Amino acid sequence: MNAQSAKQKLFVAKTLLGTGMIAPTRPDRALRSLRALRRWGPTPAAAYTGSAARYPQRAAIIDERGSLTFEEVHERSNALARELGRAGVGERDGVAIMCRNHRGFIEATIACSKLGASALYLNTAFAGPQITDVLARERPKAVIYDEEFDGLVHEGATERKRFIAWSEPGAKPSEPLLEELIARGSGVDLEPPAENGRVVILTSGTTGTPKGASRNQPDSLEPAAALFSKIPLRARETTMIAAPMFHSWGFAHFTLSLPLASTLVLRRKFDPEDTLRAAAHHRASTLALVPVMLQRILELGAEKIERYDLRALRIMALSGSALPGEMATRAMDVFGEVLYNLYGSTEVAWATIATPADLRAAPGTAGRPPLGTVVKLLDDAGHEVGSGQAGRIFVANEMMFEGYTGGGGKEIIDGLMSTGDVGHLDADGRLFVDGRDDEMIVSGGENVFPREVEDLLADHAEIEEAAVVGIADEQFGQRLKAFVVARSGSELSVEQVKDYVKQNLARYKVPRDVVFLDELPRNATGKIVKRELAPTD
Repeated sequence: MNAQSAKQKLFVAKTLLGTGMIAPTRPDRALRSLRALRRWGPTPAAAYTGSAARYPQRAAIIDERGSLTFEEVHERSNALARELGRAGVGERDGVAIMCRNHRGFIEATIACSKLGASALYLNTAFAGPQITDVLARERPKAVIYDEEFDGLVHEGATERKRFIAWSEPGAKPSEPLLEELIARGSGVDLEPPAENGRVVILTSGTTGTPKGASRNQPDSLEPAAALFSKIPLRARETTMIAAPMFHSWGFAHFTLSLPLASTLVLRRKFDPEDTLRAAAHHRASTLALVPVMLQRILELGAEKIERYDLRALRIMALSGSALPGEMATRAMDVFGEVLYNLYGSTEVAWATIATPADLRAAPGTAGRPPLGTVVKLLDDAGHEVGSGQAGRIFVANEMMFEGYTGGGGKEIIDGLMSTGDVGHLDADGRLFVDGRDDEMIVSGGENVFPREVEDLLADHAEIEEAAVVGIADEQFGQRLKAFVVARSGSELSVEQVKDYVKQNLARYKVPRDVVFLDELPRNATGKIVKRELAPTD
């Protein structure tokens, strides 16, 4: 072992000890937990088997149907795995899961892990044709879905085993319920599969059929330690996951909860005030959100926010879309120094993490890479650019995906994978994401990234949010068009918006057109769908 490797292992050990993962417990329980890790490896199956041994009566999941302990989840997922196996699901088979955030999502995931089956997570905002295309391409053996999505999955799931994860009381589902499978299955432990299943998370799917990004379970706890070193999650605390778990960010918090034996608080649908109410009631120490959720919470206003005792909240963790600097500052003014922002993608997992100190010192930053992650900014020739210069963002870490399930992948240069974004580093090594490399607008020979104009507009006291797109123009090639959501009570005019940009940025970055909207179109993870802002003129 070389000095660098030894140093990294020591850092990982110290970080994991600092989380409280290793704590005194009864010798027999500790032995059963270690045996589970040895038998199953670092998988969801091992985590729930081990937590059931060490903390059998601790709450594992709290959702709208109540609370389940680790022991209950372990036994229920055993029963579910056995019944799925009886239905024909086995090692290397795929199981599509289209569920909101609730116990069924987690129990289906653990059951797949115990069977060695691969889990394919479907976006709950997909349209029927998208789901049909994805299921035809991925060919899962079974589909587990909430009853509300029956009409959407019907065509694509016709020739597959079908099971209902969540049904409203009094309904008469057309397919077997997971609860029925659990009730008749045996909760006795299973034998580990010869090969662990994979996880397939779909890209956002804002254009065309979403791609499936496949990755194996990590071989060690080093990736988790890297995140724990930046985001101070602690063992046996309570995490509320408001971000959808079918998305990389929500799923990441589920994954991080596994070695920590965290209690997970889940709600099927996001409501800003209900989120605060649940976080306060269950004394959540971590709240996982996408930025648009934070925006909706801030829109509640100080009077409503102050009704809820959030003193236990140490971490508000965000990812999934751009976090404007003004929103980060406003959130920390309201909730304290608890904001953490992760920049990454479905393909590279994570690239950088901004801590509260980063967000105070440099609002709008995406932060710095954690241990084990390399981030480089390259020009079109593949050469690294200097501080302050714009370049394409490339990342390398242990969690990079293996490629799209339908074939192909992202551009790779010297072992680093493209995120598809362009950014720059400040003098302190903090990353700023300027925008998508395919979103650059060329107006009159000048290059403009919409993100710069959007962030400026979001800083305006009377603007809630904004999106900027490029429009074809005979004279300049392209011109800028801004879509603005004004704050309640604002009387902002088009000319005032243009003048504001003109006073702060170069003239060629001033939008030629400004359109006021009640809201911007978004997908299920909060990303603005700019193709829906395409002009009709």
